[in-house]
Amino acid sequence: MTILCVRFQLPPTHEAALPGLLGLLEDFTPVVQALPPDAALADLRGAERYFGRDAVELASVIRVRALAHHGVDCAIGAGPGPMLARVALGEARPGVTCAVPEDAVTEFLADKPVAALPGVGAATARTLCEYGLDTLGLVAAAPLSTLQRLIGAKAGRELREKASGIDRGRVVPDGVSRSLATERPFTRDELDPDRHRRALLSAAEELGARLRALGKVCRTLTLTVRYADLPHSRTGSSGGTPISTTRSRTLKEPTAHSAALTRAAYGMYEALGLQRARVRALALRAEGLDPAEQASYQLTFDPLDEKARRIEEVADRARAKFGPHAVMPGSLAA
Repeated sequence: MTILCVRFQLPPTHEAALPGLLGLLEDFTPVVQALPPDAALADLRGAERYFGRDAVELASVIRVRALAHHGVDCAIGAGPGPMLARVALGEARPGVTCAVPEDAVTEFLADKPVAALPGVGAATARTLCEYGLDTLGLVAAAPLSTLQRLIGAKAGRELREKASGIDRGRVVPDGVSRSLATERPFTRDELDPDRHRRALLSAAEELGARLRALGKVCRTLTLTVRYADLPHSRTGSSGGTPISTTRSRTLKEPTAHSAALTRAAYGMYEALGLQRARVRALALRAEGLDPAEQASYQLTFDPLDEKARRIEEVADRARAKFGPHAVMPGSLAA
């Protein structure tokens, strides 16, 4: 087992802590892939040789360091490949690493529901279950032609391979500097869409200011909405475990312009069609960061856009001179 899938047990309003926790994994290996909002993959092949310990033993060290330095526990799955490590994570719990035996991969997967495989969505799982293929063992034993007829040629072939324990994936490093995140928790479960939008405006302005201070632009914006409890909470019931919805949008052009980030955030929020959603927190994450001087921009002759950019420049100078709170969040909206 050389791959770990680590899920940090972050409080619902602490997504912005993920980059620091990813840095902890990078103390062991540079091959770390973030799985926002709270997880990551780590390839420990080199670390096993360097530290003289296997991946499961290193997982224990990672857990202790996460608790000692960040006060955060974690659940960890281990496996020969990233897909298998992610499946193992589904059975892991804080304090105990769940490992897929390298010599018993098919047995480990056989009784797992088809939805346990990463990439198998609700619609695919429902289709397979309607035909009695509700476990990975049954999927692996099914004729390839049957699976391809049900879900398509390519998807059927890939699903059968994964259900058989064939893991062709790899960990793709995406360093912590490739994203910035910020969150806006509410003091109580918030129903008011206007307050949701004001929180998004504040978060987008903060991200824009941080990107400009770093001389960066982002290509993708991700919105995470954390709800008060289970899905039925959207109709007003209480109790349950916090859940979230995550949406991403690729921007028309790389940007650090707060107004553009705000429009993208509003667009994703409105597309969710939330009605009476009791929201506990909203988070925005800027991804795909590149140096601003290397980005290309479309020329604009919009005087309002030019005015907004000049106001941003003044606000950025004020923050640089008097501190990050010199300009109140949301004050640039006018």
